[in-house]
Amino acid sequence: MVINDYKFGLIIVEGKEYYSDVIIYPTRVDDHWWRKEGHLVLPQDLEEVIKEEPALLIIGTGDSGLMKVPEETVRWIKSKKIELIIEPTSSACQSYNKFHQWKRTIAALHLTC
Repeated sequence: MVINDYKFGLIIVEGKEYYSDVIIYPTRVDDHWWRKEGHLVLPQDLEEVIKEEPALLIIGTGDSGLMKVPEETVRWIKSKKIELIIEPTSSACQSYNKFHQWKRTIAALHLTC
């Protein structure tokens, strides 16, 4: 999977457009990612991701970085021996394209805010 483009509210992955928050797995895109508390990423929001056993999880916090990842969630992810990158979605897309070819990478991306 490769991210072709990202703009506020739109991401293009493998040539397909998505207009809602996505989780990009190694072989598929889930375009129905919704968090229990909207702009807060809690462990239960990433349970499916953890089951996929990524080496690296990239969380895109939105265009302006409004979505937050609390320390509790960070500790939980790291306790699973998963490397974590948290950054605004534009940078997260660049990081995903940089790393996904050489390590099992999943990206959870907020497309607005």
